[in-house]
Amino acid sequence: MKRSSKSEATRQHILDTSFPLVLQKGFVGVGLQEILKACDVPKGSFYHYFASKEAFGCALLEQYITDYKNQVEQLWQLTDGSAYARLMALWQAWIEDPIHGGWAENCLIVKLAAEVSDLSEDMRQILNFGVNKLTERVATLLEEGQQEGSIPAHIQPVKMAQVMYQLWLGAALLAKLAQDKAPLHLALETTHNLLQPIKD
Repeated sequence: MKRSSKSEATRQHILDTSFPLVLQKGFVGVGLQEILKACDVPKGSFYHYFASKEAFGCALLEQYITDYKNQVEQLWQLTDGSAYARLMALWQAWIEDPIHGGWAENCLIVKLAAEVSDLSEDMRQILNFGVNKLTERVATLLEEGQQEGSIPAHIQPVKMAQVMYQLWLGAALLAKLAQDKAPLHLALETTHNLLQPIKD
């Protein structure tokens, strides 16, 4: 059954208001009462939109992945230059974006990957799907760069996309642990080195 515009707005309000809570405290760390208080909705209304807290978590992650995909594509549309330039703009945004702040600091995958993988199979699958879609998109951009000559021909796009994401995910976790962006800056330098042509 299709929701009314008011009903959809309330559901969206719950998701939008809860996002910073989950980002700060984690999924388990945020109780239902805290969500209800922040959103100013009664318990019955919450369960009208979400069958359970897990269903709410799935909806939150699905929205995050969709928003992140759109954010990446918008960034690449606004970035002039080669595929290499667009790719480096993505990783630079993980460190600092004047509009959204550092993407690594606001990443639900960084925050929740380990937690929900043992907690909810449905949430794990949604996160894994999002990661796979991002690495596939990065691999496609690497292929475009090879065709135009901005990315070295010897690189294997699929493997390199996976390596880079693993590098940046690890750097984001270490930056959060240290409360210091140095691991992210090192990841940017390493990414640049990985994409350099082989010297004869």
